Amino acid sequence: MIIDGKKLAENVRQSLKKIIDEEKIVPVLAVISVGKDKASQIYVRNKEKAAAEIGVKCDVYSFSDDVSQQELENLVLKLNCDKAVNGIIIQQPLPKALDGDALLDLISPQKDVDGFGVFNAGRLLLNEKGGLVAATPKGILRMLESTGETLAGKHAVIIGRSKIVGRPLAALLLNQHCTVTVAHSKTQHLPELCQCADILIAACGQPKIVKKNWVKKGALVLDVGINRDENGKICGDVDFDDVVDVAKFVSPVPGGVGPMTVAMLLENTVQTCLVQTKEN
Repeated sequence: MIIDGKKLAENVRQSLKKIIDEEKIVPVLAVISVGKDKASQIYVRNKEKAAAEIGVKCDVYSFSDDVSQQELENLVLKLNCDKAVNGIIIQQPLPKALDGDALLDLISPQKDVDGFGVFNAGRLLLNEKGGLVAATPKGILRMLESTGETLAGKHAVIIGRSKIVGRPLAALLLNQHCTVTVAHSKTQHLPELCQCADILIAACGQPKIVKKNWVKKGALVLDVGINRDENGKICGDVDFDDVVDVAKFVSPVPGGVGPMTVAMLLENTVQTCLVQTKEN
């Protein structure tokens, strides 16, 4: 069966719109974008569109590649102090000359709706409540839960150890009582390892690397990759057509994890707005 991330994301957005209308709030998301990376620009536009549809105000701060670290840090500090701003994100990737980690750690934990700062990442790792969970892992968990399958006790294999997906997702699944293995570029015998997975999540950026002989029959397969195949067509890290008859559930690309990532970002923003409104 196919896990329709697009449909799930639409349901989330409608629920958020209802909350916004009932609570009479206007959540504000600040997006800091640097450079002219085409993929990043598309992602930012998608966030703006999704936000506008449900009543979230999205303020985009765009800079050229030569912007200084100090100028960006000053902006983050200013947004931290602005009570009208509920969430702050820094669109990735950043130019190599900038210290992205330092910028992320400057964001107030209460406004870190991407969940990448050390405070929120630490809360997730320690399974403490009150933190903001990174949008992509949060969306993946919601997709897994939508299958109705019991997650506790299952062996999850994650291909990829990035700070954005692999590492926070490992913590999130551990908190769901999964047994978690994180594979990466140095992992040996990767196909054999994947064959042991009840839950297989591909987030390595290698087009169609996961074939059906990598997948355990009846596994849940989530594809985080966004690539271009030899014909220039968008594809994931999973060879969908090859895997679909082996997996019990599988997510497509496009229309899978991507829409859920944006939906979870908006959910985090609405959540912070509700908390900050009560505090103020």
